[in-house]
Amino acid sequence: MKILLATQKPFAAAAVKGIEDILTAAGHEVVKLEKYPEQKDFVAAVADAEALIIRSDKVTAEVLDAAPKLKIVVRAGAGFDNVDLEAATAHGVVVMNTPGQNSNAVAELALGLMIFMARTHFTPATGSELQGKRLGVQAYGNVGRLVGQKAKALGMEISALDPFLTDEQIISGGAEPVHSVEELYSASDYLSIHIPALPSTIGSIGYDLMMRMPKGATLVNTARKEVIDEDGLFKALSERPDLKYVTDVMPDNYPQLVEAFGTRVFATPKKMGAQTAEANVNAGLAAARQIVDFFATGNRKFQVNK
Repeated sequence: MKILLATQKPFAAAAVKGIEDILTAAGHEVVKLEKYPEQKDFVAAVADAEALIIRSDKVTAEVLDAAPKLKIVVRAGAGFDNVDLEAATAHGVVVMNTPGQNSNAVAELALGLMIFMARTHFTPATGSELQGKRLGVQAYGNVGRLVGQKAKALGMEISALDPFLTDEQIISGGAEPVHSVEELYSASDYLSIHIPALPSTIGSIGYDLMMRMPKGATLVNTARKEVIDEDGLFKALSERPDLKYVTDVMPDNYPQLVEAFGTRVFATPKKMGAQTAEANVNAGLAAARQIVDFFATGNRKFQVNK
């Protein structure tokens, strides 16, 4: 099978070598498309590809139309909103992600961002400590659970909301379960967001929820930009000079936020959650192994479209 490794933002060299070794050992041909300048280059490259490994590359209906032999796409990472799932299903293409491979990297960044904000961007100004504060975790999956466990080691109290988990599962993961998003925000000195960008979640976090947060609270977003109502965020920060917002996904209105609120807001220059050497290798190798297993046994364990 011809496997196209299509990465506008390439994997680390060690990851690329590992991917090639896994795929070629299984008898597959590997073709690389790295640092391509335009989407049309991606469209042209998929003509005879039977499998794709991607990162944040956009697998649109146009890409799928141009790939008549394509059978599987694996997104190296947890999120998959850069793939048109409906179009993939219509084309009979299986789409998978690699859950858990980037989780520790994202969790460590979330805690780092909390400390950064608590210490006022590491300026000489008096900061605060995380110990004794309550952390609310919105979605207690692979990343959320790690954030909670690491925060607990720092002496924080942990609450979690996840409609897909039972109270017993949340408790076993070291958190106190809550049963509504309003309850979670009302009790959280720090609120760490880990929900995907879905029609039901896009724009769901904004003014009303932030205004419920306790005095001096910080909202932490290492998930997706789209889940934030940016107008509502601006309004809440305007009316509540005690609130802070820190994110790994830069808002469209970030220049306005910085101008208005200074060190009360911070966004990383680019999405950094999975940008560690370890996560880069882990996700790439997992993607390669899933493709090998899919063609050898038909395993669809991590399929995200139906």
